[in-house]
Amino acid sequence: MLITNAHIINEGHETAADLLIKNGRIEKIAAKISAPAGVEVFDAQGQWLLPGVIDDQVHFREPGLTHKGDLYTESRAAVAGGTTSYFDMPNNKPAITTRALLAEKYANAAGRSFANYAFYFGGANDNLEEIAALQKNEACALKVFMGASTGNMLVDNPKTLEGIFQRSPIMVVTHCEDTPTILANEAKAREKYGEDVPVREHPHIRSAEACYKSTELATGLARKYGADLHVLHLTTARELSFFAPGPIQGKKITVEACVHHLYFSEADYETLGKLIKCNPAIKTAEDRKALLRAVMEDRIDVIATDHAPHTAEEKAQTYFKAPSGLPLVQHSLLMLIELAKRGELNMRTVVRKTSHAVADRFGIKDRGYVREGYFADLVLVDPHGTTTVKKEDVLYKVGWSPVEGHTFPAKVLATWVNGEIAYRDGVVMDKPLGQRINFA
Repeated sequence: MLITNAHIINEGHETAADLLIKNGRIEKIAAKISAPAGVEVFDAQGQWLLPGVIDDQVHFREPGLTHKGDLYTESRAAVAGGTTSYFDMPNNKPAITTRALLAEKYANAAGRSFANYAFYFGGANDNLEEIAALQKNEACALKVFMGASTGNMLVDNPKTLEGIFQRSPIMVVTHCEDTPTILANEAKAREKYGEDVPVREHPHIRSAEACYKSTELATGLARKYGADLHVLHLTTARELSFFAPGPIQGKKITVEACVHHLYFSEADYETLGKLIKCNPAIKTAEDRKALLRAVMEDRIDVIATDHAPHTAEEKAQTYFKAPSGLPLVQHSLLMLIELAKRGELNMRTVVRKTSHAVADRFGIKDRGYVREGYFADLVLVDPHGTTTVKKEDVLYKVGWSPVEGHTFPAKVLATWVNGEIAYRDGVVMDKPLGQRINFA
């Protein structure tokens, strides 16, 4: 396929160019390319052509929780939103804490994912030898829940934590919240409100202090042992002190922000309630502004979603029973474009944080950039169009979105995965095109 008249935003530049795709990869980028015989021509008409989003944190719920979502349904929603690759988390049922289970999860994904995929290996209190045996290309990274989690995935044994940071052969990524602090805050909330705690209390229960204490521990262990550490979904201004500004290249300690923590603040609990209950919690407007500033100064290195669907019925339960997490992959790029149009971000930074930086930090092979020789994972956006989110257009298995009814000031027109169109003009193609991601 030859894409003509594209406005390419890539590697800090904006360029009018044509792009030729051959055998799934970008063959040539030039000001003008003559269409070879038999090649389909796609006229981009001056719209933005970006590298596809690489989401380094999703929960697609397979195996074991597939009433909420699965690799097929959620990756289908992802390509409709311009996400062409994702890393799925290990807190499944069963949790992915053995190499055999990890291999089984990859086998189940083959031929069923619309976007490219890689999977995390899960740390636990009792699988240090399995962690030490991991091979570099076997998992995208090692996920460690250093805060309250389900099942066997809370790593709260100090000796095990030390062992993980000392012995992990691959990068450690952490969910940082201090469990004792959270439990004490929950007890206070129960004493005041009973079981039906108002959701506005969530950021006080999952408090800034709980986040700070755990992030301090993780970054301290990483520095002690020289480990590669990537801290997920930062939510507070105070935690930013643990991370250095500057280019991602050469950093051994990096940090991610999630779209919903950049987009929402605690004021939104009043209208959205438990739909935006997530861990760590959406916090103050001041925290949100600090996170956005940190993205722009390259203190925050990566932007992701932490896409985590639950059914509407589950979300409607009382505070302690309603699970945390929200579905986002179908509209995450549009949310970031809106922030750019408001002047809180800019598009070159959005592209860098959602594609380039993820590829660089995780060592992804031949993806994350619009470059000759790289896989043609691309998204075409109309920056002058609009998208009103309607319930009937939501593609998640759970069938709802926290941005229903909102109109975004842009429109995703088409998505290419491995050189083929995966989504175009509101229609997801029938063929899952995703491949397993390789790491250099």
